Formats: sequence, C-alpha cells, structure tokens
Amino acid sequence: MSTRSGGGFDVAGMQAQIAQLETRALDASIWNDPASAQAMMRQLADLKEQVELWNGLTQRIQDSLELLELAEAEDDADTARAVAADADALLAEVDRMEFQLALSGPHDRGGAILSIHAGAGGTEAQDWAEMLLRMYLRWAEDHRYKTALTDRTDGEEAGLKSATVEIEGEWVYGYLGSERGVHRLVRISPFDSSARRHTSFALVEVLPLLDDDIDVEINPEDVQMDVFRAGSAGGQHMQKNSTAVRLTHLPSGLVVICQNERSQTQNRQSAMRVLRGKLYDMELQKREEQKARLKGKHVEMGWGNQIRSYVLQPYQMVKDLRTEYEVGNPQSVLDGNLDGFMEAWMKARVGEDGDVA
Repeated sequence: MSTRSGGGFDVAGMQAQIAQLETRALDASIWNDPASAQAMMRQLADLKEQVELWNGLTQRIQDSLELLELAEAEDDADTARAVAADADALLAEVDRMEFQLALSGPHDRGGAILSIHAGAGGTEAQDWAEMLLRMYLRWAEDHRYKTALTDRTDGEEAGLKSATVEIEGEWVYGYLGSERGVHRLVRISPFDSSARRHTSFALVEVLPLLDDDIDVEINPEDVQMDVFRAGSAGGQHMQKNSTAVRLTHLPSGLVVICQNERSQTQNRQSAMRVLRGKLYDMELQKREEQKARLKGKHVEMGWGNQIRSYVLQPYQMVKDLRTEYEVGNPQSVLDGNLDGFMEAWMKARVGEDGDVA
C-alpha cells in the first residue's frame, strides 16, 4: 500500500522531518531557548505519533490482504467473513484519518477563543447571538471540553451584543475552524406582536488559544489599557472597583475587552490572550487571502462571509452554504450537534487542497 504524498499522510516526508528534528535535539544548545526547544519536542512527538498510526494501519491492511488470499486458496469461508468484517473497521479508520488531514495547522490540536457578535437588528440579532453561544457551549460540554466565559455584553432587552469564551481541549481549534463566519437565522420572531418572519445575523470569530511559548511580538508601548467597572446583566450591581479591562492595539486598531474575571490582573491576562490570538489570526488571514488570490479565488472575511443558514420557518433546515451539507432538525443543531457540519467542511478543505483523490 502506497503512502500519500503532498498531503497529511506523506509518511516519507514526515520521517525526513523526524530525522531532522532528532538531529537538532542532540544539540544541547537548543535548550538555551527552553520555550523553542519544548515546542520542537512537541512537534517531534506529534510527527512520531502520526507516522506510527499510519504505519500500523498500513500493516493491518497488508495482513488482512494476505489472510484473505490464504482463505480463498483454502476455501475457508469463515476466515473470509472475518476478514471482510475487519475490512469495515479498517475503512472506518481510514475515513477518520482522512478527516484529520485538514487538521494539519500548527495550532489545530489546541484550544480556541470563540467570539460571537450580534449583527444589526437589535433584539432579534442579540437573541440569535445568545442562541449561538448556547449551541457552542453545549457542543463543548458534549465533548467534555473546558470552557470559560471571559467577556459578555448583554442586549438591552434580551440576548447579548457580544460574548467571548475560551474552550480548552484536544483539536478544539481545528474543529471550530469550520464555524468562522456569518450565521443566518430565519424564524417567526418571538418579539414581534404581528408574528412576522425575521432574518437575523451573527458573526462568529475563532482564534487559536496560543501557548505562552508561541512568539507573537507585541510592543507594550503599542497597547493602551483602560479600566472600568464591570456590571452584571442589565448593567446592575456595578462593582465598586474598576476590574474590567479594555486593551487597544494602536497599530492595528484591535480592541479587546475582558470583564468576567474577579480581578483587574486576571482580566488583563485574559484580554492579552485574546489580543495575541487576534494578531496571530490576522497574519494567518493575510496569508490565506494571498494564497486564495494566487489560486484565483475570491475570499471576503468578516461580515461578507456568510457560511450557514438556520431556517425555523416556513420550513425547518440548517444548511452549510460552503459544503451543501444540511440537516432537517434545527433543534438538534442548536443543541450542539455540529460534528456533521465540521466533518463535511474539513473533508471539503482536504479536497480543495488536492490531498485526497
């Protein structure tokens, strides 16, 4: 069985990388920069794990083929049926590994910072943003990921204007990459006395939750910090001390607010994590846009990039506009059942990059 080349299962290429990293690891001077050395060792361990998994699967397939040939030669129907059953398990394993071909980014295996912003439309859009926050928290809960709400700005009547949550766990950033963009809701409004149908929009942002050893250069002089008093829902029960933090990155104009922690120091640390993620993501977006232009594709980020429609009336359906994947049970999706959409998006990405025939 041949290995894949040019894609996530380029075993020969991975083995060459492993050899290079192992040679570098023998040089004691790399530990002069412990953070860089640790990152290199993690990369080495990940590469070894991937090669081991693929080689193990390849060996199982070869063993099954040999056993099948022997069973056919001896007219052993029972063994042939057993090999056929094992083949189904092998195919499922291949599908799973193909699914992870798209998870080849440097931070796909780590956590993520997810932000939701209500679009224009007042209460309607703010309620929709609240529904999306619940959906992602349920998805994270179902996968036993750890979540922490670091910022939330409530709407005037219902819902929320914006919210930011940190989600920690394996492959979180890789999975949530499918959710970046504009989400559209069509329903009979519970806030409209005339029971008219409304369309609402919300923007979902997904940033990598970077380890401290990831180098994102931020000049302290470029960051303006403002503090203010944090309040609970509706702005009531204002804290006596100014613990909420607003960071403004002057060169880029990025603004990050964190007010859900108990101390100003904790809020500043959380805000800096988000700012580092945003600056890193900006650089990734520039590279993706440049790559898309070279390929002749049009890429529009932010509010122009509508990815999914959730229709509750006059019919019921959730459809991803990039992959055409759809589900006829919106409530299940809103309860956090998102894996089908994520898998379809990842497989489509692999196909676009030419990694899977």
